[in-house]
Amino acid sequence: MTPTLVQSHSPRAGAAPRVDLCARARDWAEIQERMLVPLYEAVYERLEVGDGTRLLGLGCGSGLALLMAASRGAAVTGVDPSQPERLALARERLLPESTGDARTRGAARLVAGGPADATDPDLPAYNLITAFQPIGCMAGDSEGLSGLLEAAAPLAGHGTPVVLAGWGPPERCATSSVLRVATKLAEPLRSTGSWRPALRDDLEVVAHRAGLKPDGSGRVACPFGYADVESAARGLLSTGLFDAAARATDPAQVDKELTEALHPHRRRDGTVWMPNVFRYLIARTP
Repeated sequence: MTPTLVQSHSPRAGAAPRVDLCARARDWAEIQERMLVPLYEAVYERLEVGDGTRLLGLGCGSGLALLMAASRGAAVTGVDPSQPERLALARERLLPESTGDARTRGAARLVAGGPADATDPDLPAYNLITAFQPIGCMAGDSEGLSGLLEAAAPLAGHGTPVVLAGWGPPERCATSSVLRVATKLAEPLRSTGSWRPALRDDLEVVAHRAGLKPDGSGRVACPFGYADVESAARGLLSTGLFDAAARATDPAQVDKELTEALHPHRRRDGTVWMPNVFRYLIARTP
């Protein structure tokens, strides 16, 4: 979700801004991740997730989607090879020694790796695979996803549902105007990592490349709501979508322009509200 932008004309180009990754992961878990709860709920309702569900979550991050599935009675496994700070928070939420919720005890596994690392010959095959990290707002943000799904499919039975998620049309996603900040700061170069509008068939293209058969889709309203502009900026920065812009300019410039972009969405009481629509696709394993 964090592609790389290169800004050739800036003397600071290529220099990675210093980021407190633990603080960023906490901002994600406490501020931003909950914005996708309506998406998780809609998918779980449609697929009747509950007792008997064995879910494999790809790119599980800090584990909120897994926690919601586990609270329904599902046995959940999350894999994430690239975000150890978020995975550490998922462990706090889900593992027996760190949760007081008996519904999740003994029913969760978290793996710092890919789908192959989640293989367990002593357990039944997975009967649901999710890839909830939304695609369709940055050029190249689906790269590698088809390969990840291909690697996960053999761990599930024939016809197992696989859920992909993506941004809806930009005219129905108020946050699109804010995400354009990254592209603006990276001009004149427009490459992998620059903003682009979501396309109608983004999810289907990924599914077909992975050898999956689309079998239904849906749209869900996922408004982004924050207590104030500072919280909104922290939440959006925690996604990593602005990292490349920070490399192309500097973090202070990103903060300034992001704050300005959020201003039109600030309400009289100081809260920030941005209506969005997300789309999900249900595909089936071969």
